Amino acid sequence: MAPKIAIVYYSMYGHIRQLAEAEKKGIEKAGGTVDMFQIAETLPESALKALGAPGQSSDVPVLSGSAGSKTLESYDAWLLGIPTRYGNFPAQWKAFWDHTGGQWKNGLYHGKIAGLFISTGTLGGGQESTAIAAMSTLAHHGIIYVPFGYAKAATQMMNLNEVHGGSPWGAGTFAGADGTRQPSPLELEIAEAQGAYFYSVAAKHFG
Repeated sequence: MAPKIAIVYYSMYGHIRQLAEAEKKGIEKAGGTVDMFQIAETLPESALKALGAPGQSSDVPVLSGSAGSKTLESYDAWLLGIPTRYGNFPAQWKAFWDHTGGQWKNGLYHGKIAGLFISTGTLGGGQESTAIAAMSTLAHHGIIYVPFGYAKAATQMMNLNEVHGGSPWGAGTFAGADGTRQPSPLELEIAEAQGAYFYSVAAKHFG
């Protein structure tokens, strides 16, 4: 039986959304299927407007509150897309996890597997530190972290001819200090490779 996989992300400016689409493409190329979700926005519309953010897209279901956290109980494996704020979770992701006390208490996420992909503004913005910080949340829930490693995209990740995100912790992109830089073909290639690899791990684990 094929594993039930979800990609869950938050994307203020669309960078993580683009990586999520590449991850989805990789899963589907590997023979899997996946459902896409975005977590709820916590900022008021006035703040988003001041930040020049377009707001959430209407074509991807939003996971909000206790109902949103319950939705993920039915999935075996998740790929989580996280933009950083000061080298850590943004408030939107923290708010999502703060609604999962019931799942923690009853072990409803225990034994699921998860991978990560991350967006930062700059090279020192925290792609690794955000992934490391996420380990605490995953550990408290008993969620098994699946690092991407180097084996499936070593050439791409070790490419020093251009600036790019992505690491053994997971795919990544640099948005630029003003958010205008878009994910490069190389970054999207790494994300697609991660999606394919993550599916292979999930299929073995739950098959």
